[in-house]
Amino acid sequence: MTTSPQHWARAERLDADRTAAAVYAGTGVELVVEGPCPGGEVGAAYVRGPDGRRSVLKSRPDTRVEELRAGPLAVCEVLRARGYPCPSTELALQVGRAAVLVQQLLPGTPMERLDHHGLDQALALNASQAGLLAGHPRIPSMNLYLLDDGPGYCLHDPLRRHNRRSAALEQRIRATGAGHPRRLAGDDVVHQDFHHGNLLAVDGTVTGVIDWDGAGRGDRRFDLVTLRFGLHAGEQPPGVVRRLDAILDALPEDVLRPCWAHMSLRMTDWAIRHFTPGEVEHWMDLAEQRL
Repeated sequence: MTTSPQHWARAERLDADRTAAAVYAGTGVELVVEGPCPGGEVGAAYVRGPDGRRSVLKSRPDTRVEELRAGPLAVCEVLRARGYPCPSTELALQVGRAAVLVQQLLPGTPMERLDHHGLDQALALNASQAGLLAGHPRIPSMNLYLLDDGPGYCLHDPLRRHNRRSAALEQRIRATGAGHPRRLAGDDVVHQDFHHGNLLAVDGTVTGVIDWDGAGRGDRRFDLVTLRFGLHAGEQPPGVVRRLDAILDALPEDVLRPCWAHMSLRMTDWAIRHFTPGEVEHWMDLAEQRL
């Protein structure tokens, strides 16, 4: 039997007005909410501060600010010191069980499609992430969650209970997890959500990479797998997917397989809880190509 999204807990969406009010109550900084940012599943909003500068307001449920400072925010400091185009964090505070961030608004708009020039730039950015955390041992490595649930994503039970096909996929994911380490090895920066919608561009030139909330240590090639899953969400220019698939085909199996299993779990679970059964099948079609 196939389940429907209403049977599962959904991710909490940003209430920008309430969050801005909480920022004012906690810091005295008054933010004027201008409207939602495009894209994203949890949400972000454009805000204007007392000095007139525009920024981005975000909230991450069930997260401590200290965790972000030790992980993703520390990663961004390392990247920015190298000239990598990621946003600075202007304000971070705890609001109940959520970590609230006000971040720099970078120029550009999210890429709707990834052409060959865009792919070239994405690959160059990914290559520049190699080895950057070798001198930062306290930044944690990325958990793949192949044997247990992630914090609000990568949940196994929705796959087990949705239908027979998803249950079989979950078994293959767990089998992959049993044969590989729980955490990614390596000292590269891993964005963890490196898809073309998180690449900002002006006239086809990438001007920024956003949404670093899950960033950590590991193998940068994980982000190429994420990029491949992002391309599956819509039609791309001819040859782009084939180019990226050829790059993935050349990866060692002990790198590609656990990364692919993680993304298969993440996207299938998310689709079960938030989208239609047809979209669930869409993601399983991709997952099964390499599992």
